[in-house]
Amino acid sequence: MSGKTEEGAAVGGEADEVGARLKAYEGRSAAVAGVGKDPVNAPMIRHWCEAMGDTNPAYSGPDAIAPPTMLQAWTMGGLSGHEGRTGAYDDLLSLLDTSGCTAVVATDCEQEYLRPLRPGDRVTFDSVIESVSGRKTTKLGTGYFVTTRTDVRVDGDLVGTHRFRILKYAPARRKPPAPRPRPVVGWDNAGFWQGVAEHRLLIQRCTDCGTLRHPWLPGCNACGCPDWDTVESSGEGTVYSYVVMHHPSFPAFDPPYAVGLVELTEGVRMVSNVTGVPYDKVRIGLPVQVEFRTYEDAEGALVLPVFRVVEGHGEGEA
Repeated sequence: MSGKTEEGAAVGGEADEVGARLKAYEGRSAAVAGVGKDPVNAPMIRHWCEAMGDTNPAYSGPDAIAPPTMLQAWTMGGLSGHEGRTGAYDDLLSLLDTSGCTAVVATDCEQEYLRPLRPGDRVTFDSVIESVSGRKTTKLGTGYFVTTRTDVRVDGDLVGTHRFRILKYAPARRKPPAPRPRPVVGWDNAGFWQGVAEHRLLIQRCTDCGTLRHPWLPGCNACGCPDWDTVESSGEGTVYSYVVMHHPSFPAFDPPYAVGLVELTEGVRMVSNVTGVPYDKVRIGLPVQVEFRTYEDAEGALVLPVFRVVEGHGEGEA
């Protein structure tokens, strides 16, 4: 049985047919008699070394050579491309596109150096489509690895070989984001979550002894009185303690992330995420302010309180 994915990528028997058509391009030229747009030169060598932080003395001075890993740089055509490029490689990529493999990512390269290049060398090159893999399934999607080999010459002598491999693939369908787990709302804590839905952080207060408490309880844990009212917190506090969650992984969350025990200015403590700085910059004593975040899922809007580090504290913003 055969068919097509949502992206149009062939599957089943059609996949074998596409693979066979791609194999026919192996050995065909991708570029013939290409000429480097610039001779090997000191300014490009200097720029490369500065970018790479390479201070090897071999790459400067009157007897300078080019860093071997610059081999491909001397063959690149820039935005305008090369006149020596053949149509075979473009045809190969077009076939992959029409087969649904519309995305591309460079995977690796291999280089072989036969002699160093020196300022003044004028490089020429020929490229060939060396191999096309069978159909492969990766985390990115399903497609084919295409390897080209470029032979680089100076005055007709081979000085290096560059193999470059890409993956042309049909992007895998992304799973819809998992919904966040909803809090268990019962008789005892419904008032707290109603306040959160209104972007208010409410704290229970015993109407007998005045003790504040969190989490919400059916009675005062100081005097036992069942009667209570609420006060609205300013939302200000400090990180009293925290942990960084790595495992277990849960689909709705992206570990690692910081979970803090926040001491509010009113004196009670509350557990929630600490945001505003990278997880590894969270510290005990950081000042925080409540922030209400809304998440949408099949059940509708879900409002949750988190604590953002006050601007100017901690290192870096997240």
